[in-house]
Amino acid sequence: MHCPRCEGFELDAYVHKGIEVDRCLNCNGIWLDHHELDELEDQVIKQGTSKGTLVYANRESAISCPKCHIKMTEFNYRANDLAIDACQNGHGFWLDNGEDSRIKVLLEQRIKDLGRSGKAEKLWGKSKTVGSKSFFRKFKEWLKG
Repeated sequence: MHCPRCEGFELDAYVHKGIEVDRCLNCNGIWLDHHELDELEDQVIKQGTSKGTLVYANRESAISCPKCHIKMTEFNYRANDLAIDACQNGHGFWLDNGEDSRIKVLLEQRIKDLGRSGKAEKLWGKSKTVGSKSFFRKFKEWLKG
């Protein structure tokens, strides 16, 4: 396979974070087969934790798939400001140099946000007292009174 960014440069097999990927030695971009993106994400996020929707703001990419040579699509990764290229035929994803690290950072932030959200829900539940009047009931009583 050839690099979709650097014409004429062959992709080399490379073990990246325990996953065998194809890398361009010129631009340091990596090709992930379709399942390998999940494997990369699973190194950060626990199994069973919701990752959210993968594809947002789908648009045409400037590059073609190194496997089928069809024009790829570009999308915002999980609604973040990170554009990733994907094969329309499901062959895989192209990550430019450093985008794999950005994925890790974004997922770590998602884990923190989910943890904060869970803590806030628990605190909210504890702050309610059984039998207390709702705002609406208090407002109705005030109008009557």
